[in-house]
Amino acid sequence: MSRISNAVAQRQGNLTTLIDKMRPQIARALPRHMDPDRLARVAMTVLRQTPQLGQCTPESFLGALMTCAQLGLEPGPLGHAYLVPYGREVTFVPGYRGLLELARRSGQIRTIAAHVVKQNDEFEFELGLEPKLVHRPALRDRGDTTHVYAVVHYRDGGYDMEVMSRDEVEAIRDRSRAGKTGPWVTDWDEMARKTVLRRLAKRMPMSVELAQAMAQDGRVRVDVDPSDLDVTPPISEEPEPVDGEVVAESEPGDWPEPATPGGEA
Repeated sequence: MSRISNAVAQRQGNLTTLIDKMRPQIARALPRHMDPDRLARVAMTVLRQTPQLGQCTPESFLGALMTCAQLGLEPGPLGHAYLVPYGREVTFVPGYRGLLELARRSGQIRTIAAHVVKQNDEFEFELGLEPKLVHRPALRDRGDTTHVYAVVHYRDGGYDMEVMSRDEVEAIRDRSRAGKTGPWVTDWDEMARKTVLRRLAKRMPMSVELAQAMAQDGRVRVDVDPSDLDVTPPISEEPEPVDGEVVAESEPGDWPEPATPGGEA
C-alpha cells in the first residue's frame, strides 16, 4: 500500500473512532424512531464508500453527520441526505426523499411528490387562474429529462405546483458548490426533483425541520452541539446556495410565509 493510501486509511480510521465516541451526542440529537447505533454504522459505510470524505476535516464530517441526526435523516443510498466532500470540507446536502419526509411533518399536507418529464412523455401545463398539469409518461424509450415538477395537495383541499425546465435546473446546479460531484453526478434526476421541491416549499406551510434542512443545504458545519438547529435568514431566492460557508452557530431568522394554495383539488 502506498504512503498516500496509508494516510487516507489512517484518516478514515480516525474518523471511525470519532464517530464511535460521538454516539452519546448522536443519541441525544436523534428523534425517537431512529437508532443511534444504526446511524453510526451507516456513517461508517458512507465513509468507506466515499474515500474522499477521509481527506476532509474531521470537524466538517462530524458536523454534517450531526445535522443528519438532528433532522432525523439517514445519509447514504436511501436518498434522505448526502455527505458531499468539497475540497477539505464536508457539505450536508438533503436529498429529495429527505425533503419529502420533512415536508410531511407540517401536518398540513395530504400528498406531495415531484416527477421528472422525459422527452417522449406527453406533458403540458398551464398557469393562471385555473392551473393545469397533464403528464403521461411514455411506456418505453422515454428519452432524456426535459422538465421536472412538484405538486402538493393540502388537507384543506387546496393544491399548488411548480414546474422547471432542464435548463433552469442546470442553472441552479452551476451555482452550487456541490454541482460537479456527489449526487448531482450520480443521481441527477433525484437532485432535479429536490430542486423543484425546494422552490415549491417556499410557498408551503413548513415544518421546523424542513426550514432547518433548507437553511443548512450545501453548507459546512464545524460544531457538534446536539441542541436544535437554527434557521439562518433568509432562505435565498434560488434553491441551491451559490457558495458554501462554514456555519458554527446561526442566527435565527424570519420564517418563510406560507402561501394560499393555488386552487381546489
